[in-house]
Amino acid sequence: MATLLPDAAQRVRHLERVIFDGFARWGYREIIPPTLEYLDVLSAGLPVEILEKCYKVADWATGRVFVLRPDVTAQIAKIVAMSLAGHAAPLRLSYRSTVFRHEPDHAGREREIFQLGVELIGADESWMDAEILVLLIASLKAAGLADFKVSLGHVGFYQSLLAQAGLSARGRQQAELAVAHKDLPTLEQLLKRERVSPGQARAILGALERYGREEVLAWGRAVAGRNPRLLNPLARLTEVYELLDAAGVRDHLLLDLGEFRGFDYYDGIVFDVFSANVGCELGGGGRYNHLIGRFGRDLPSTGFALDLDRLFKALDGRGAERAPEERRVLVAAPASRFRQAFRVSQLLRARGLTACYAPARRGGAGGFRLIRAQARASGMAWAVLVGPSSVSSDEAPVMVGAATGRAARTVRVRDLPDLILRGAHARR
Repeated sequence: MATLLPDAAQRVRHLERVIFDGFARWGYREIIPPTLEYLDVLSAGLPVEILEKCYKVADWATGRVFVLRPDVTAQIAKIVAMSLAGHAAPLRLSYRSTVFRHEPDHAGREREIFQLGVELIGADESWMDAEILVLLIASLKAAGLADFKVSLGHVGFYQSLLAQAGLSARGRQQAELAVAHKDLPTLEQLLKRERVSPGQARAILGALERYGREEVLAWGRAVAGRNPRLLNPLARLTEVYELLDAAGVRDHLLLDLGEFRGFDYYDGIVFDVFSANVGCELGGGGRYNHLIGRFGRDLPSTGFALDLDRLFKALDGRGAERAPEERRVLVAAPASRFRQAFRVSQLLRARGLTACYAPARRGGAGGFRLIRAQARASGMAWAVLVGPSSVSSDEAPVMVGAATGRAARTVRVRDLPDLILRGAHARR
């Protein structure tokens, strides 16, 4: 569980704002789920492997078991079923939440995961799958990530391949887990143990190596033959892919007939996001038409979540342009002029600038040099020195200059914000 120091925290928060503001412009409204849930209530929507990783604590009042939120999608499914099921569809919801999952030490995986995500709830339509994927790609671009791919598939295709192979219930469960982790050796051993025919085994193993574009769909149709259980998922995948192509995001897509997310509530289009800078997925999602029904009546839905920490690492300190440092100002004054310095700082803050106070022990040019050096050391871009004056506050003269510049000038307080804002704009 990482600590973010001020510089990193500022960059992460700005990245969050950029993405979340984009969600809002697409019509997604924020929902804030609780950090703790009763285990016996939430467990209806959680896969077994997630339940095993929950952090649990007893409710002192009732003795019932709480869990620290391990998954937001299941929470939203519960909330929608219990509180929003009567609202007009489709529902567009967004969230920014931390989830907690136990992982072994040195496993290279986080135990505290900060997620940004959206859910589109109310119908099983191809355009909804396409909207979610276009929003995902637009969010990554807005964050400043250029080199990424979205691996796109349909769990129904692979599930049908396993079903027609005649695996036992236990064998199918193990096979799905192996596929979700792209564990080809384990899958091969499992198919041999289950005595799957060589032809069916080739199709099952071959699907894991099929990723690309239209040629993947052609291979899938050849394998499907006339089997509607295989053809129907391919038809839906083709339709969504064509919508995404029409939206102009084809270059970021890779079709993958072995795409199979590790959450058992996904039952349609699924996808993961990968970047060359990080050796694991940055996020993903898909369609879950029956998850909400575990808490009430079925409401077909789709959505995605991004791991903000992994996205930050993929950006490698770059990404969406942060609020410019040129807007940070150090306002200094002798102790006897603190009231005037406070008024100047408030005036700057009212205009959207960041202002911090520092005591000044000297006035004039010598004192300003010291304050300018302090501004540079503190990461401030501007220095202001409030000197002794009997003039009213708006007309009072102050000394101002860029922290890294040479020249300083004296201006009236009322002119100070515009001067700094013009200077910050010019420096950008």
